[in-house]
Amino acid sequence: MSHPQMPKAIEDAKIAILTCPFEPPKPKTKHKVDIDTVEKFEALRGQERHYFDEMVQRCKDVGATLVICQWGFDDEANHLLMNRGLPAVRWVGGVELELIAIATGGRIVPRFQELTPEKLGKAGLVREKAFGTTKDRMLYIEHCANSKAVTVFIRGGHRLTEHLLALAGAFFVLLSKYIVALELKLALNPELPRNKMMIEETKRSLHDALCVARNLIRDNSIVYGGGSAEISCSLAVEAAADKIPGVEQYAVRAFADALDAVPMALAENSGLQPIDTLTAVKAQQIKENNPHLGIDCNDIGTNDMMEQNVFETLIGKKQQILLATQVVKMILKIDDVISPSAF
Repeated sequence: MSHPQMPKAIEDAKIAILTCPFEPPKPKTKHKVDIDTVEKFEALRGQERHYFDEMVQRCKDVGATLVICQWGFDDEANHLLMNRGLPAVRWVGGVELELIAIATGGRIVPRFQELTPEKLGKAGLVREKAFGTTKDRMLYIEHCANSKAVTVFIRGGHRLTEHLLALAGAFFVLLSKYIVALELKLALNPELPRNKMMIEETKRSLHDALCVARNLIRDNSIVYGGGSAEISCSLAVEAAADKIPGVEQYAVRAFADALDAVPMALAENSGLQPIDTLTAVKAQQIKENNPHLGIDCNDIGTNDMMEQNVFETLIGKKQQILLATQVVKMILKIDDVISPSAF
């Protein structure tokens, strides 16, 4: 809240979301005001107080119980808001204003003259909470009737990495069911030097989970992971290469070998013998005609990715292969390389 004596919790809040500042109107041209007497100063101050009083009263008349403003306001306006019993929050970013409007069902108002009861947002509870050793303050807007927005707040800590994957997985499940808009709020504790790296890693993990959920919403087709899709595609490309006459078949076989790089990397990163493991899984796929067989990275005891419930989106897999192919085509178009030593 903008004033320390304003209430820290507001129930059944009606929120006025403003992008207009609590300040007197300013001329658009260059101007100069000469005040040489006390009477002129009192007249100027009285006019400013009248402007502030009119703005606050307009917010009260439409039934607002909380004002959230994109801009700041001076101490006189702040004091007047406190005396009139109208809590206010200032210096709220434009992105945050949009998310608040989505969550509360309100409208962003650019002028006080356009403020009406229909444009007020509604929330069951708005509260201010202090946390951490630095007593940082955050505003919670809860129990919104039409909320499809959520804020994930992450604070750095030594045990953060232990909960990283669990948080990303739980967030993936939650997003796929309920969430449409998301804003990430990240806070760093300067006392812990490793926190910045942990926060960034958590941010990337949550972003990856969001992208997976978004892809599933767009297209719910999936392929099984563990390199099973790449191995199956590699076998299909090798079979197609046998039907191509001439030297072009070598380019097709090279594409199949490139697809094998993914399962081979998975096997190597899991501490397995990459060549032996890839050869065994390939042979098993051909023998059983099962395209779901991949690299058992977690040493569960089965190579069937369907049983392990390891999968990824089809749209993501197609995009990966497409982008990799485009990169190779760009590199092949380079017919000369100029190195600095040549000059």
